[in-house]
Amino acid sequence: MAQKDTHVTARIESWLEGEVIQPMDDFKDPKQEWRRLFSELFGTFFLVLVAAGGGMMGQAFPDTISRTAAVVAPGLMVMAIILFMGKVSGAHLNPAVSIAFALRRDFPWPRVPGYIVVQLAGAALAAWFLQSVIHVSATFGSNYPAAGYSSFDAFLMESVLTLGLVSVILGTASGAQNIGVFGAIGVGAYIALAGLWGSPISGTSMNPARTFGPDLVGANFTDYWVYVAGPLFGALLAVGAAFVLRGRGGGQAGSGAAQGALHTEVKSPDKG
Repeated sequence: MAQKDTHVTARIESWLEGEVIQPMDDFKDPKQEWRRLFSELFGTFFLVLVAAGGGMMGQAFPDTISRTAAVVAPGLMVMAIILFMGKVSGAHLNPAVSIAFALRRDFPWPRVPGYIVVQLAGAALAAWFLQSVIHVSATFGSNYPAAGYSSFDAFLMESVLTLGLVSVILGTASGAQNIGVFGAIGVGAYIALAGLWGSPISGTSMNPARTFGPDLVGANFTDYWVYVAGPLFGALLAVGAAFVLRGRGGGQAGSGAAQGALHTEVKSPDKG
């Protein structure tokens, strides 16, 4: 009986291991890179469509969109994006996340520039679409330090908020914390909660691409450095925290989450 149980356990472990190894092998296929790049562009487009759209729609239709709705909507959208295309590209949607995964050795550095370029492009397309349809400046959908607060105050806020965001992302993509679809819930919930309390000071961007799109289309890069330096510094801190908590990255679980999986079909274990 014990021998049979051991045999079954070994087959299950082999099956589960195959689910991780297969996506990682698939990720190395250069012929599929265009799908992953499109996925990042598509996902970032929808993220910025909601994140910037709240402020722009609020300007066009006063008193219709509350601050609560404006900051919760991006969290819900990110959760949906991770669920519908996270398996394709890893659903980074954020240059700071791509860089964090690369620093953790869960994502290859040569692919980071391509991801960042399409993330910025997706954000710009979303801001252009919003400005064209809503007919208000895209600057109303961007992020700026609040009146009475310095750029450095906003930088500190963005750094701390991004530290939390990237910590959640790295944590739900590692080892025992690799909890599948619940990772999407964790990331989406964090974005919403961070926005509820942090948005008055900095706007809670936590994403250089999210702010880049509206700034580019609105032709106003005032204090944009805050929304590049803050998220990148916060991501660096999160990578350091992940090392303290879990050691070096580069494992199968973290790499599988960062890289996605276009083909996830795995043979079922033999019956017997």
